[in-house]
Amino acid sequence: MLTQTEDRQIDGQRAPVKPDVAERPYKRWVGLGIALIAVAALLISGIWSRVRARAALDTETAQAAVPAVSVVAPKQTAPADQIILPGNVQPYISSPIYARTNGYLKKWYFDIGARVKKGELLAVIETPEVDQQLEQARSNLLTAQANLELASITKTRYQGLLESNAVSQQDVDNAVGTYNANKAIVEADKAAVQQYSALVSFEKVYAPFDGVITARNTDLGDLINSGSTSNVKTDLFHIAQPGKLRVYVNVPEEYSRGIKVGMTADLSLAEFPDRKFQGKVVRTADDINLTTRTLLIEIDVDNPTGTLLTGSYAEVHLAIPTSNSTFLLPVNTLLFRTEGLRVGVVRNGKVVLTPVTPGHDFGDQIEIVSGLKLDDQVIINPPDSIVSGQEVQIVQATLPGDPK
Repeated sequence: MLTQTEDRQIDGQRAPVKPDVAERPYKRWVGLGIALIAVAALLISGIWSRVRARAALDTETAQAAVPAVSVVAPKQTAPADQIILPGNVQPYISSPIYARTNGYLKKWYFDIGARVKKGELLAVIETPEVDQQLEQARSNLLTAQANLELASITKTRYQGLLESNAVSQQDVDNAVGTYNANKAIVEADKAAVQQYSALVSFEKVYAPFDGVITARNTDLGDLINSGSTSNVKTDLFHIAQPGKLRVYVNVPEEYSRGIKVGMTADLSLAEFPDRKFQGKVVRTADDINLTTRTLLIEIDVDNPTGTLLTGSYAEVHLAIPTSNSTFLLPVNTLLFRTEGLRVGVVRNGKVVLTPVTPGHDFGDQIEIVSGLKLDDQVIINPPDSIVSGQEVQIVQATLPGDPK
C-alpha cells in the first residue's frame, strides 16, 4: 500500500484529497433526506388523523340525524276456537211501574230488594177527585135508569091505548122515541161509571209479574201524575225478574258467521274469579250494525238463586272455529291516518307504513287480522310525522308480558 507521500510523488501534479472532506456532503444529503422523510411522515400522519376524525364526525352526525325507534315483533296466535267479548247482564224482564191515575201516594208496601209475586199490592194512591167523579157518574146512572123506567111504562101504556084508538099514532111514536133516548142515556151513564170505576181501581198498584223491586222513586204524600197531561209521568217502582238473565254481546263482523243459535257460552265475572256460568245463544239480530260493524246476539243464563246480579259486566267466552291465525300488537303501535289504520314496519333500515285490519281490542293489546307477517318489525309509539321511506335506527323491544 502506498503512503500519502508516495501518492503525491506518483500523481505528480494531482493534489491530495482527505477522506473525511469527501464524505461530508454525502452525509449532509442523507441527513436532509431523512429529515424530509420524517417531516413528510409527520404531515401525512397529521392529515390522515384529521381526515379520519372528520370522517368519524360526519358518520356520527349522520347517525345522530337518523331517529332511533323501538320495535316489536307481532305475537302470532294460534287459529283460535274461542273469543272473549264483553257482555251486559240484564234481567229477562224489567219494567218501570207507572200510575194510571192522578193523586197523592197514600201508602207503599215494598222497598228496594223486596221479592214480590204477581198481583201483590205495591202501593195505594189517594184520588179524591176521581172518587167524587165516580159517585157523580153513579147518581147520573140512577137518574137515567129512573127516566128509562118511566119511559118504558109510558111507551107500554100508549101502545095499549092505541089499540082502542084512545091516542094517536104520533103520541105512541113520541113515547117510543123517549124510551129509546132514555135507554141510550142509561148505556152512556153505565160506560161513565165503568170508566171512573177503572180509574178508582188504578188507585191500587199491583206487581205485574214475579220479581225484585230494584228502585222506589216515590214516598208518602208525593204528587202522582199519570201522564195524561203534559207533565212528566211518575214511575213509582222498577221491578226486574232475575230468575233468568239476558246477556247481550256485540260480536265483530269477522266472527259473525261462526255464531249459531243453540251454541253454548261461558260467562266469567270479576266478583266470581274462580267460577264460570254457562248460557246459551237464543237469538241473533241477523244484521250487522253499520256503525260498530258487529252482530248483536242474546245469551240466556239461568239464575234461579239470584247469584248473578243484573247490570253486571261479564266476559263472554264463545267457541268459534276459525281457519286463520292472527297477530297481537300493543295498541301504541297504531297510526290513525285519513287513508285508514296503519303501522310502521322497519324493512332494510327504512319505514314502510303498512295498512292493517284490526280484530278484537283487548285493552293494552289489539288483534290484527291481516296486513302483518311474523318477521315484521313494528315501531312502538311512532311519531305522527313519520313517513314511508324514512331511515331509522332500531332498538329491539318486546310485547307486554313477554319474558325479558
